[in-house]
Amino acid sequence: MTDSGWILYKRLLGYVKPHWRAFALAIVGFVIYAASSTALAEMMKRLIDGIQNPDAAFRFFLPLFVVIMFAARGLGTFLSTYFMAYVGRYVIHTLRCEVFAHLLHLPGRFFDNHSSGQLVSRVTYHVEQVAGAATNAVTVILREGLFVIGLISYLLWTNWMLTLLFLGVTPIIGVVVNYVSKRFRRISKRIQHSMGDVTHVASEALSGYRVVRTHGAEAYEQQRFERVSEENRRQSMKEAMTRAVSSPVILMLVAISMAFLVWLAMAPALMDNMTPGEFVAFITAAALMIKPVRQLTEINGDIQKGIAAASELFGLLDLTPEQDEGKRIPEKLIGEVVIDNVSFRYADDQPYVLHDISLTVAPGELVAIVGRSGSGKSTLVSLLPRFYRPSKGRILIDDINADDFALGPLRQHIGLVSQQVTLFNATIADNIAYGIANPDRAAIEAAAEAAYASEFIDKLPQGYDTVVGENGVMLSGGQRQRLAIARAIFKNAPILVLDEATSALDTESERYIQKALEYVCKGRTTLVIAHRLSTIERADRILVMEQGRIIEQGTHQALLEAGGAYAALHQLQFQESE
Repeated sequence: MTDSGWILYKRLLGYVKPHWRAFALAIVGFVIYAASSTALAEMMKRLIDGIQNPDAAFRFFLPLFVVIMFAARGLGTFLSTYFMAYVGRYVIHTLRCEVFAHLLHLPGRFFDNHSSGQLVSRVTYHVEQVAGAATNAVTVILREGLFVIGLISYLLWTNWMLTLLFLGVTPIIGVVVNYVSKRFRRISKRIQHSMGDVTHVASEALSGYRVVRTHGAEAYEQQRFERVSEENRRQSMKEAMTRAVSSPVILMLVAISMAFLVWLAMAPALMDNMTPGEFVAFITAAALMIKPVRQLTEINGDIQKGIAAASELFGLLDLTPEQDEGKRIPEKLIGEVVIDNVSFRYADDQPYVLHDISLTVAPGELVAIVGRSGSGKSTLVSLLPRFYRPSKGRILIDDINADDFALGPLRQHIGLVSQQVTLFNATIADNIAYGIANPDRAAIEAAAEAAYASEFIDKLPQGYDTVVGENGVMLSGGQRQRLAIARAIFKNAPILVLDEATSALDTESERYIQKALEYVCKGRTTLVIAHRLSTIERADRILVMEQGRIIEQGTHQALLEAGGAYAALHQLQFQESE
């Protein structure tokens, strides 16, 4: 195992530490197992010598010896198997929860660069691989390792010269194992990547099944899935080949040394010093060594798999979570927002998507942001809840730098309704009061009423206790949007961000949502991004964005009279609606 392998393995065993009592009991089991298995060789010696010189005591003790030996072996097997499984499942549970919790706190940029399929694969498949290394491998190493130590000690005690000759083959075995280890680790990494691809392709095609079917792309998706699955199969076969070749090679080396041993042991000079019983015991102990040696070499594959998975998992755990150095807890925000000379780019090697934006929004003011797709509207509002940090400039909320607030409490004061409504596979009530334990039912119903959602909720079979299906699959676009607005009303945050909340709706839904938005915006500082200009005519101020800059601002009427970019956009939409 390389240095980095050891470091990873030590870190992995750190997860075993809290369960050291169970681990210690497992080790006791391994010791009992190894001792009772080694006793088999001694039993053979007693049997052969006893047959040559039988007496009454021999006839009584040998059967008793057999019973005690196998009873001890059974006890050792139980202790080791049960308590190692106990430790193993705890390691999986702890690691899985830790990885998931860490994922929840990684910055927005991380999710921009990783597919959800790859991430799900890390929480499921990778963790199982790691557990294999942490516990299954440790089981085999301790059980078979202690057995080998017991047998070697017994061989040395019986005839140390022969034993040293027998052990001459170990350095060659070491070289073979070292080569195989490196190959296993390389292949395991590839298998894990291909497993992530399999999850990713499957989840994409299954969640977007409607698009797949309407485009008749079943065959295309099938081929795409077959490609990634075939890659996974090929890498797994390489692993199987390595495993299949390494084990017989090592066994052959052991067998050659065994044959050499038998040949030597039968030399007259050596035979004189040993009773027939000792000779048989010696050969039995040497032969018993083959199984543990084989298992020890085979487990190497699991260790390398686990280490490859651990390096990915620990790599993920070592990523810096969202920066949250702010200490201030906002008690009650008034909702004044100042964007002071802010520029932003997604990465240091990418161009700026926002340029020198300065804007002051008074408490309770409704500001609408319009502009073509890609003009930077959504990016600008994503800076408020600190999904991204400004590359230059700063954002002040109630005259305090947004970075000075603790992230969680700051986000509690910002409501967000986006175009992509995320609903969870839970009841309607749970979705409206998302993230709140034991919410007030009356407040949920009042929020639904204000969002004009109660009229469709009351018609559902279980009303507020209806489960909406994954991402609200049972509801229409307008209904999902109204639930999202109800969620924002329930949250009762002083600052509200509406990101194209009405873009995908029919006229009737839009009318409902228009009323709901009028209610939700009252007394709140609101930033609205909209494609449909009809939804923002009542805004206190309208900003027009173009290529990351604010090029115009004013009221609806003033901007129309100015005859600039806003008037042109309005003219275009007006013609379309005509």
